[in-house]
Amino acid sequence: MDVIVTSPPYNLGIRYRSYDDTMPRGDYLKWTAEWIQHVARVLSPEGSLFLNVGAKPTDPWTAIDIAQAVRPYLRLQNTIHWIKSIAIEKSLAGARANLDDDLAVGHYKPINSRRFVHDCHEFVFHFSASGETPIDRQAIGVRYQDQSNIGRWRTAASGVRCRGNTWFIPYETIQSREKDRPHPATFPPKLPEMCLRLHGLERARVVADPFLGLGSTAVACAELGVSFIGIEMDEGYLQQAIERTREALPAPVKRARAR
Repeated sequence: MDVIVTSPPYNLGIRYRSYDDTMPRGDYLKWTAEWIQHVARVLSPEGSLFLNVGAKPTDPWTAIDIAQAVRPYLRLQNTIHWIKSIAIEKSLAGARANLDDDLAVGHYKPINSRRFVHDCHEFVFHFSASGETPIDRQAIGVRYQDQSNIGRWRTAASGVRCRGNTWFIPYETIQSREKDRPHPATFPPKLPEMCLRLHGLERARVVADPFLGLGSTAVACAELGVSFIGIEMDEGYLQQAIERTREALPAPVKRARAR
């Protein structure tokens, strides 16, 4: 496998249809180490594992514990913060941002608490075999806000800079969670798309997701024209992933499959 983009169950008591998300912590981390060993076995020498992990305010160590379970088998190369919702004050954005007012964008799950703030982010840990896998930073680069930097810095000649390790990717607005997003823990296809572009599409010949869910990684691969392998234990989720992926295929491919 050249790239694996996945999000396993977090063991936070989420109500899946075919999986008990309430293992004792020790058993869960042992299970994590077991499937990670399989990933390390099939990952190419310059391959990438992008591991999306969340937590909850009452159990904040979950993501870190999972990353530590991977540590004996793969190197942590980058830690990316997937920002689901963010508030930007006009006064802090600067004049070039052209904001008319303070800005609050994205989606979050409100919590009613006297102890915790809303949880608006998740981790995406980028692991590789050696920690030296080359990446294509400009493939997901952002334009310089101050275009004078293009002439000032040699590395700015392309007009874009490295996005860094904070990625704002909101969920699409939906009308019905049961109908439009029936899986309780999924990520938008834009997240695996950016992971694949960062790794380098020309080197992403075969991509996999061993916890397929509704198939967001498969959808991203269909849109990018990359070969994909997915594994899912719940037949209902699997069928929806297949349908979503078929819809994402380019029209000529759909016609060829129909024939």
